[in-house]
Amino acid sequence: MRIGLVGGGFAALSGALRTAFDEAGWTGIEIVDVPVDVPPGGLERVDVLCPMGSSISGALMDATTPRMIQQFGVGLSGVDMPAAAERGIPVDNVSGAESGNAVAVAEIALLHLLALLRRFTEAQANVARRVVGEPSGITLAGRTVGVLGVGDIGAEVVVRLRAFGAVPVGIGRRPRTETPRAVALLDEEHYHRTDDLLAALARCDDLVVACPLTDETRGIVGADALEALGPRGHVVNVARGPVIDRDALLAALRAGRVAGAGLDVTWVEPIDPEEELLACNVAVTPHVGGVTETSYAGIARGFVASVERHLGR
Repeated sequence: MRIGLVGGGFAALSGALRTAFDEAGWTGIEIVDVPVDVPPGGLERVDVLCPMGSSISGALMDATTPRMIQQFGVGLSGVDMPAAAERGIPVDNVSGAESGNAVAVAEIALLHLLALLRRFTEAQANVARRVVGEPSGITLAGRTVGVLGVGDIGAEVVVRLRAFGAVPVGIGRRPRTETPRAVALLDEEHYHRTDDLLAALARCDDLVVACPLTDETRGIVGADALEALGPRGHVVNVARGPVIDRDALLAALRAGRVAGAGLDVTWVEPIDPEEELLACNVAVTPHVGGVTETSYAGIARGFVASVERHLGR
């Protein structure tokens, strides 16, 4: 069985997969790196293609002739789904709730939000300057925080916001009654549809973005949404970079229309160290929201179970 990891990065992923396959009793597993672009000499075939924050095109499918495409995690925005369907290649992911990934990503969302509110970067600088008692931060307790996307990750964010005494407001594509986690966690007063996004953000102090990247959500957090959030608002993105309009965010930060941003995902990964946003009040982590020992072990087990389900032994 040859597993092709597409795109590079995520160093712990290969080891987690090897451990999970070993624990499940598999032998003869070969894990190889696969480039995103097909080189002139072509590529060797694989049984499973795994996108690691990268894209899988029809050309890559043709070059490697996989029997399936399996995400190590939840998001499938990088996979050309019509191309996979045309070729009869099954595509699957691993539930964030079952693997522990949703909890891990929710934790990093809170890390970013707290760091922004408590001005952590400035506090660290003040340690070096031997300044005591500065800066003055903002308490999360009592703030109203919008959560865009109330799936597995968004629901875990809601749970953690409540633990800090914040007031979560869920924002989802479907009616609340058709969103199981929203029904369990939020009443009608604290839930809005995405077509009511501006009204939802107008009542929020901060925003955590945790929705999938789709045609409908691409750029949904744009100039109008940021304006509705207001100049004291902070934006945290643990979804996918393009859910936020990058140019609109840069303009809003420069003009003081939002206070800051925390990004675990960016528009291009890895982010350019010279990216203009980094000169603003923006903190970036390198897509490590789901990268913990616990979540990687859970995702790897789900990955192996999915391969067994689709391909057998």
